[in-house]
This record gives sequence, structure tokens and C-alpha cells, in this order.
Amino acid sequence: MTTTPSRPQRIAVLGAESTGKTALTVALADALRARGLEAVVVPEYLREWCDRAGRTPEPQEQRDIAREQARRVLAVRDADFVIADTTPLMTAVYSERLFGDRSLHPFALAHQRQYDLTLLTGLDLPWVPDGIQRDGPHVREPVDTLLRTALHQSGQPWQVIYGHGVARLQRALDALFFRALQTHSTPAPDRNPSEATLAHGRWMALCPHCGDAAAERRLFRGMGRY
Repeated sequence: MTTTPSRPQRIAVLGAESTGKTALTVALADALRARGLEAVVVPEYLREWCDRAGRTPEPQEQRDIAREQARRVLAVRDADFVIADTTPLMTAVYSERLFGDRSLHPFALAHQRQYDLTLLTGLDLPWVPDGIQRDGPHVREPVDTLLRTALHQSGQPWQVIYGHGVARLQRALDALFFRALQTHSTPAPDRNPSEATLAHGRWMALCPHCGDAAAERRLFRGMGRY
């Protein structure tokens, strides 16, 4: 983890509107740099596109946006970590949600499998309007559900990140470095199945409701955090 690998460790940060994706991406990169690691952030291309066009994209423009986001991520080679502020999977999910178009999913899922870890930002932050990209708080839960479904389909390791400020960052760092330990270890013969599964990166198997958006929302409401 202290030397530059043959390719960067790729970390994706995904989430519904106004869940702190960009803030977490920047904070995570800064924290890694403070530890002597080279971390490169790939910003969300959609935001750049909307700022330039002065509007949100039409259905037929979504594919090029997804491909450009992927191209920019894969172009980063000389770093320890590349942290993507969204991936084509976000474009695919919004294409499905807004236009009923699932045609981007095969490309998006294939690209998503090139990430070492995906962090899904939880819905515990308040919704805040932010320019032309914001659809409204009512969209967050459906998008969150679609993202979880797609991430399960990807078969890649992912984890939901909750918390505010430093706590949110620390949970992301914990997930990142725990994932690094997983990839350099094998389960001992006496580990129980859930521990063995965790050692292979599939954290979702730790509890019967992990990855269940509705169950998590009930939990956080009960804890007064949601």
C-alpha cells in the first residue's frame, strides 16, 4: 500500500442526490495524501457537461456522458488511488429512473467491475438544492434502491457510508483500508462462514438485512439519525 501499484486502486463514490459524494471524494483523497499516498480525484463529468450546456442531458446524450466518465477514470495510471466522483453506473441508474432506459446497464456494470471498492453514500444527510442537476428529495430513495440493486448485480465489494463530517470520512477510510487487508489475506480454516465471506470482500453477507435499503432506513430512523 506504500508503493505505486501497476495500476491505481480504483475507488468509486456513488449515491443519490445531495448525499455528499463530492465532499467525501475530496476529503478521502486529502486523507490519503496526508498518509503519503498519491490519490487522484476524477470529478463528475455530468456536472461539467451541464455547466457547459446550461441544461441537463437528453436521453440520447447519456451514453456519451457515461463513456467519457469511464474514459477519464481509466486514463489515470500513475497513482496509488484513483477516486471517482460517480461512475457510468450513476448515469445508467438515472437513465432508467428518468427515461425508462436500461440500455446503459451492461456497459456500466462491466465498467463497475474494474473498481476495487465502491462507497455508497447514505441518505442521512439533508437534501440541499444545487443548480440544475437537482431533481428533488423525493428522488433520493428510488435512486438509492436502484443503485443497491445494480451494485449487487456487479458482484463487486461495496459499502454504505453514513455519518457527518469527520465521522463519514473515517468510515470511508475504515472501509478502504479494511478492503486492502481483505485482498491480502485468506480466511483461516476455523473462521465461521460470515467471516470467511467477509475476507473475500463480500461484506453484504454479514447480516441478513445488509444491503436492504428499507431495513437500513428503519434502523436509522429508530436511532434518530435519519
